[in-house]
Amino acid sequence: MDHAALGEITAQAYLQDGLLDFGESDWYLGELRDVAKRAAAAEVLVAVQNGALLGGVTFVPSGGPMADIARPGEAEIRMLAVGHAARGRGAGEALVRACVERARATEGCTAVVLSTQRTMHAAHRIYERLGFVRVPERDWNPIPEQTDVTLLTYELTL
Repeated sequence: MDHAALGEITAQAYLQDGLLDFGESDWYLGELRDVAKRAAAAEVLVAVQNGALLGGVTFVPSGGPMADIARPGEAEIRMLAVGHAARGRGAGEALVRACVERARATEGCTAVVLSTQRTMHAAHRIYERLGFVRVPERDWNPIPEQTDVTLLTYELTL
């Protein structure tokens, strides 16, 4: 897998969708680009069509260093991104489905959780279509000093 290419697709998806408060200078941009770090600590899945990389997602089985909100027995989906030119082809949904299949195959895994921003409406539609439900009591703020940054939590019970 080309870590740099997926890192750039992920970074550009977040930038072009206006998801980074500080744009090109946002601290999270480095995390989005660092696919090698994610791949060392979790599973990175990619969507490819006709040899072209469309996007990717990080699947964190039952905890692990890449988990933000997963509790024992839960898998977590992180950093789902599809390049702008590749959107509308089902790549995002296929990536989420692949994560759910992996979670179902993980012994002791009872749910899949994920965090999302309020403005990620296309992603919300995918999650809801696949049976994820909002669990507002698990919403959280990754940057406590910025009270306006609240991530929404979705959960799929397996």
